[in-house]
Amino acid sequence: MPRLFQTARTLGVASFLALTALPISAQSTDGFTGAYLAARSADANADFEALVEYGTRALAERPDNAGIMEGLLVAHLGLGQIDQAVPVARRLVEMSEGNELGQIVLLGDAMGREDWAAVEDTMNGGFSVGGLMDPLILAWTAIGDGRMSRALEIFEELSQDDVAKQVSAFQKAQALAYVGDYEGAAAILSGEAGVELALNRSGVIAYAQILSQLERNNDAIALLDAQLPNTGDEEIAMLRAELESGATVEFDSVKSPKDGLSALFYNVAEVLANDASPSLVLIYARLSQFLDPENVSATLLCAAVFEDMQNHELAVQTYDQIAPDSRAYVQAMMGKASALRRSDQADAGIETLTTLADRYPDLAPVHVALGDAYRYEEAWPEAIAAYDRAISLYPEEVAAQWAVYFARGIVNERGGRWDDAERDFRKALELEPDQPSVLNYLGYSLVEKRENLDEALGMIEKAVDQRPNEGYIVDSLGWVYYRLGRYEEAVPQMEKAVSLMPVDPVVNDHLGDVYWAVGRTREAEFQWSRALSFITDETNLEEVKPDRIRRKLEVGLDKVLEEEGGDPILRQESAAAN
Repeated sequence: MPRLFQTARTLGVASFLALTALPISAQSTDGFTGAYLAARSADANADFEALVEYGTRALAERPDNAGIMEGLLVAHLGLGQIDQAVPVARRLVEMSEGNELGQIVLLGDAMGREDWAAVEDTMNGGFSVGGLMDPLILAWTAIGDGRMSRALEIFEELSQDDVAKQVSAFQKAQALAYVGDYEGAAAILSGEAGVELALNRSGVIAYAQILSQLERNNDAIALLDAQLPNTGDEEIAMLRAELESGATVEFDSVKSPKDGLSALFYNVAEVLANDASPSLVLIYARLSQFLDPENVSATLLCAAVFEDMQNHELAVQTYDQIAPDSRAYVQAMMGKASALRRSDQADAGIETLTTLADRYPDLAPVHVALGDAYRYEEAWPEAIAAYDRAISLYPEEVAAQWAVYFARGIVNERGGRWDDAERDFRKALELEPDQPSVLNYLGYSLVEKRENLDEALGMIEKAVDQRPNEGYIVDSLGWVYYRLGRYEEAVPQMEKAVSLMPVDPVVNDHLGDVYWAVGRTREAEFQWSRALSFITDETNLEEVKPDRIRRKLEVGLDKVLEEEGGDPILRQESAAAN
């Protein structure tokens, strides 16, 4: 992991604004105070556009404030505005020559201009991006400068290091493919050169393209099937179809040294995405995108980071940067639809998917996504139609299809078509026999319908064995014990479920019922009161009924059950317990 931006990794963008800005009490210029506070607010909401606007105003009032410059740079980088970041970075480096954030922007700018002498001077002048990045940047710089032999020397030096040799081998393969040595690249990627490589998605695509250039389409197809089986990834599906057609697929993973550097920055961003600050991930991903605007993986990563930041508007804008003729277009539009739904624009998301389905009527994942979108909106008939279409397009059954049958089963169950729902759930289990979510959902549904209770118990116990810390699954186990009249066994399960999901109204309501069944009436009333307090506008009122809970608090569970027509198991056992 690079050492760059240690502070950013732990504190995020706001730290940059706070590090060197004057305390509010010491600020005397109202224009600066307002702009500064607005910039801080924009940062807290991951609103990069507002951060640029107010950060620029604040900087106009405090032109020598390094902290504001750093915050402004991160915002420009987050928006992909590298050109606008360069003047700020230049000023920042003039003030503080060792400033890492300013240096990385200027380094990216030099790479973009293919000023290889400037890149080399920066890297040899004491600036370090960190770790393996430094020598690999120098290797691609040498290639850009026409010194392939020097690049190969760097790759060879790195191959002597046990930690570096895998990364170096992949970069060397990319470089060889760039200069047309596809056989040499394939030898490395196959492991024949002595280094076993674990390829990520981009690496698999590059290797498949290289094999196609060597007229080995069948080997490329086998590679995709082995490394990325049944992914539902339409870019991979389209690449596979192209290979099956017999066409020679262009090697476009690296078309220039800038592309090689773009792939390098993307790979680092991909690794950082697991545990680093989203702002730091964006810096690397945006630099990757800047160096190669056609690096769709970098674009998709930027959009995913914006979604993680809850900035769905920027996510939508970023997904829209993927061109319609790109193999990643389908993936991008499905991502866009998801971002639209999360930003309360469900209709726009459905429209996006409907248009996509019209354009690609035979792509099952598109219809699955459309079904999901309708399901979220509780449009049951439309959701079922979309899932039906997706299932009809499957040429053969594979385990990964369990999720589609499960989703259609949920829609059928919610729409009152239990027989169809049960068939779908059982089909999902046929494809993936131990899938805990399906086992739990079907088991819980059977319990609620008082059907096959022993089978339901077995299903839920199996689900709990696999996911012992999933509150909703543990709740199901407690509830089936309750339905079977095994109240004492239900208590610890329900208590554990509440500890795992302490503010869930359904789980708290269930625990109240279980306490009542074992005679712990005061605790039951306490749990019912808690359940009421946790009901929000987002609560599914079909799962938890506030009026029923209030009635239980007024007259007790036995009376409520009697008013509802009675529950013989609970009433008999409850009477015995009390």
